[in-house]
Amino acid sequence: MAESNFVDYVTICCRSGKGGRGSAHLHRAKYVAHGGPDGGDGGRGGHVYLRGNHNYWTLLHLRYERHVFAGNGGDGGQSRSTGHDGEDRYVDVPCGTVAYDAETGQYLCEVKYDGQVALLLKGGRGGLGNWNFRTSTRQTPRFAQPGEPMEERTVILELKLLADVGLVGFPNAGKSTLLSTLSSAKPKIADYPFTTMEPSLGIVSYREGRSFVMADIPGIIEGASEGKGLGLRFLRHIERNSLLLFMVPGDTEDIKKEYGILLNEVATFNPGMLDKRRVLAITKCDLLDEELMSMLSANLPADVPHVFISSISGLGLTELKDLLWSELNSESNKMNDLSPTVPEDIASQNAMVHRDKTVEEIEELEDFDYEEI
Repeated sequence: MAESNFVDYVTICCRSGKGGRGSAHLHRAKYVAHGGPDGGDGGRGGHVYLRGNHNYWTLLHLRYERHVFAGNGGDGGQSRSTGHDGEDRYVDVPCGTVAYDAETGQYLCEVKYDGQVALLLKGGRGGLGNWNFRTSTRQTPRFAQPGEPMEERTVILELKLLADVGLVGFPNAGKSTLLSTLSSAKPKIADYPFTTMEPSLGIVSYREGRSFVMADIPGIIEGASEGKGLGLRFLRHIERNSLLLFMVPGDTEDIKKEYGILLNEVATFNPGMLDKRRVLAITKCDLLDEELMSMLSANLPADVPHVFISSISGLGLTELKDLLWSELNSESNKMNDLSPTVPEDIASQNAMVHRDKTVEEIEELEDFDYEEI
C-alpha cells in the first residue's frame, strides 16, 4: 500500500484543556477600608471537536498528527477578572467518519455532512473565585476553587464511505469493471484476486441528468467477517450504503449458494445491514444465451430482484441502472437526509446501525498488514 494515499483508519490521542484556577485575591487600595474579596473565576478549558470537511476524502492528514491537545483555561485575577477560555481544537475529517473509544470500543459520534461539529472531549470548567463565596457571616473568604481537570482519550477514527449503491462480491466478480463501465472512475483492473486494494467511488449517470453514487470495495471471501482476507477492514464501507448490489459471475457452479455465502458474511459483520434493499447481478453473461439464462433464473433466490449483465458487451446495463434507480427511490428505501436541518428522530429506517467494537477487532485492525495477504 506504499503507493496509495487512501487512509480510512487512524488512532489519535485527544486531550481537552483543564480549567483555570479561581482567584482568592483581596482588594487592596488606598483609602478603601475592608475592600473585601474580588477574586475572579478561572476560564474553562478548551474542547476537542470533530468537524466535517468536504475537502477531505481520506484520513491521511491525521496519520501525521496523532496528538490533538486543546488549550488550558486561564486563572482568575483581581478585580473579578475572569481568566481566558482555553483554545478549542477542531479535527477536520471527511464526511462519513465515525469515532470510537480505543480502549472500550464504545461508539462516540459520527460526522455525516460538511460543517457538522461533534464534541469529542469537554474542557474542564474554571474554578470560582472567592468573590462567589462571600456571605453575611463570611465576608472575607480566603479560598477559591481549583479548575476541573482535563479529559484524555485515545480515539479511533474510521471512514465509512457515503454512497447510494455498494458492490458486494467475491474477488474477480467484475465489480471494478462494472464501476469503470458505468462511471468515469478508473479502478485498477486485473485477472488476479484482490486487485482492488482500496474502496473506489464513481458517479453513475442516469436519465434526465440524474445520478447516483456507487462504491466498490475489495472482494469478500468466506470468513471475511472473522478477519480473513480484506473483508473485515473494508466491510464497514458498505454499512452506509442505501442499497447493496451483490455480484456473482455467471460461470459459477451454484449462484444461489455463492449469494448465500456473501449475504451471511455481511449479516455476521453487522446484522443491521440485512434491513437494506438488495439486488443480485449475474455478471460475465456475454457468452450465455437466452435459454441458459432462463434455466439459471429458476434457481436464483426469489426474495431478491436479479438481472443478467455483461460489462464488456453492455448486456443488461440499462436494465441494471433502471432497477437500481427504482430500488433507491422506493418508499421503503428512502435514504437518510444528511442535511443539518433534518432532525435525527425522523431519520429513515435505512439510517446506519452503529455497533460498538470488541477489543479483538481493535487489535486486529491495528495489526493489519497488506503485505501478509
